[in-house]
Amino acid sequence: MKSEYAKAGVDYNIMEPFKMAMIEAGKKTLHFPEKRNVFVVKEAIHAHGAVFEYRGALPHIWCKTQEDLGNKNWIAEWMYQNTGKTYYDSIAIDTALIVVNDVIAQGAMPVVFTDQLEASDSSWYGDEKRAKDLATGFLKICEEVGMALPAGESASVKYVVNPKPPVKQIATLSGSVTGIIAPKDHLITGQKLQPGDHIIGAASSGLHANGISLIIKKALELPDQFLTKLPNGKTLGEEALIPARAYVKLIESLQENDVEIHALLPGTGDGVGKIAFDHRSYTYRIQSWVKIPPLMEYYHKELRVGLKDCLKTFNWGIGYYIFLPASDVERAINIGKTTGYEIFDLGIVEEGKRQVIFEPENITLGPPGE
Repeated sequence: MKSEYAKAGVDYNIMEPFKMAMIEAGKKTLHFPEKRNVFVVKEAIHAHGAVFEYRGALPHIWCKTQEDLGNKNWIAEWMYQNTGKTYYDSIAIDTALIVVNDVIAQGAMPVVFTDQLEASDSSWYGDEKRAKDLATGFLKICEEVGMALPAGESASVKYVVNPKPPVKQIATLSGSVTGIIAPKDHLITGQKLQPGDHIIGAASSGLHANGISLIIKKALELPDQFLTKLPNGKTLGEEALIPARAYVKLIESLQENDVEIHALLPGTGDGVGKIAFDHRSYTYRIQSWVKIPPLMEYYHKELRVGLKDCLKTFNWGIGYYIFLPASDVERAINIGKTTGYEIFDLGIVEEGKRQVIFEPENITLGPPGE
């Protein structure tokens, strides 16, 4: 017989197997940060937080940030309802990387990740297929980037989280990552950014997690919506749910090889316009670009989203920016290639008005917020 609390929308009997599955997945991650001399206290895994320590000899400092995935898993829920595939292994990767790729912008390497889920109903947690895929995705990305998942939170908040139809159930996903900077002179603040620096871009895997609201709005106007076939043979939904790319290995390799990094920038909100992130009066001249991901090209050419809107919304094919002196460009590109990344010399930083001049299309973009 259901308790009165369960009838009100919070049923711990349904939620508990999900929580246990996440704890079991988390246990498998605990040794991952040890390669960076960070050790999780395994005896405290059932506590209300993560307990860990640094056992290395290097002078070090810590970096911590948090982020929210946003609307991307709404597409995953739509696809699950219509195809039977959850895509939550990819969603887990996106949830972690939206935070990880921010942490490394300070030169920190991720060591501890805690996730937070808030579902529209307890029954969302009762879907074993979705839960298994989510746990699998978290385990995979934690191993790839070298961090542990020792704690997290899963709540049912039916009065707060209500998905837009036709999606019937959903959860918000967010997380926090602690990174270590060891040695501490690996800290990157962006203050070294200066005219003459080159703008190096690392290719994205696809959409990543920005521009999702526009993706959803335009897709729902199509007859087949997210099942619309793109020229490359994939459905719109499949292409939208390609998980983000981790840039940890790239930044770590550049640091290990003493490349002089002046600034780092994840290619997220505000698209290409975000390149003008620094508040100083610098112009960012983009002289060449890369191939545009199929989904973004489709939205521009077939769905008639203006090019300027595209450049200010999507990453347009670049997932991470590295700003460095001309003397280190060739070496950085070679290191990137040997670590498995497509790296491009895109342009240069100049004195001038704070803006991005996108020469390939003769378009000028204002800084974030304009």
